[in-house]
Amino acid sequence: MSDLRELYQELIVDHSKSPRNCRVITGADLSAEGYNPLCGDHVTLFVKLGDNKVTDISFQGNGCAISTASASLLTEVLRGKTREEAEVLFNSFHDLVTGHDHKQGAPPELGKLKVFAGVSEFPVRVKCATLVWHTLKAAFEQMKEPVKTE
Repeated sequence: MSDLRELYQELIVDHSKSPRNCRVITGADLSAEGYNPLCGDHVTLFVKLGDNKVTDISFQGNGCAISTASASLLTEVLRGKTREEAEVLFNSFHDLVTGHDHKQGAPPELGKLKVFAGVSEFPVRVKCATLVWHTLKAAFEQMKEPVKTE
């Protein structure tokens, strides 16, 4: 189990140091801003849609390693997904990081996102991991005000 935990930590560190899809999408169909006042994480998410699917997704912002890695992995996992599939992933991810799915293990559809399972052991970090996910929901709902995790 410690080998798996080390692998998970390495993936989070890799995505926090070299985030994927960290850029602005010109002409994005949806965008939203999120802010975590507790630790200062700030993210803007950009989404391009086509045929009811996410064709491109990116983010910009600054934050802790958990927040940045979560945003980076979200952009990798959601490309090609429908809004409905994204909502299922949001719920599964939220259950994972809050420990609601702890005894059963993470659902298979989470894939790489399972690396965040350990966040449930640190409740203060849940908001860091979920900030970009709440920002995604705000983008889908076309909210104009920044999302806050408080």
